[in-house]
Amino acid sequence: MPYKKANIMANNVIRLLITDDHGGVRNSLRVVMSTYDDIEVIGEAANGQEAVALCEQIHPDLVLMDLVMPIMDGVTATKLIRQCCPETRVLVLTSGTDPDLITAALGAGAKGYLQKYVSSDVLTRALWTAMAS
Repeated sequence: MPYKKANIMANNVIRLLITDDHGGVRNSLRVVMSTYDDIEVIGEAANGQEAVALCEQIHPDLVLMDLVMPIMDGVTATKLIRQCCPETRVLVLTSGTDPDLITAALGAGAKGYLQKYVSSDVLTRALWTAMAS
């Protein structure tokens, strides 16, 4: 079945999938994002393989993607998500600073990247910027 984007953006709500191999990071992000009325966390994935499978099932508007994960890394997952769900955007949230890895993620289709230490307000602005691009 072809992807049909729900009319969520008309309601000014981002449907978000959080992907990180650390459960504490996912939980913290979910809690923080739940304080914003314009963001709905609709899923969580512990690795890139789970993220790709969930994208095919729930079609999030945006995936917040870690890069270094077991089973499937974030660069590979980003590339596959952009192929199977072209309307889904990916924003990298990483603790790494390897410019080659970040360049690879952007080349795979990520709309941008942030370091994990950013404030929640900077993160939400980046989510909306990624959605607008």
